[in-house]
Amino acid sequence: MQLWDILEYAAWGLSAVFGLLIVADWIKIDTTYSEDVLTSSREGELEAMTEQHKL
Repeated sequence: MQLWDILEYAAWGLSAVFGLLIVADWIKIDTTYSEDVLTSSREGELEAMTEQHKL
């Protein structure tokens, strides 16, 4: 095999590993936190409360 073939297989292997890590992290986050926590925007709410609008 040439060097480029080996590098190609290594790149495919790394992309598969990264894909598995992403799926594992997705499952871990999904089981750890509720949808309300994941979709909340507390920072946005805090900013909206502190803004002062002058007319």
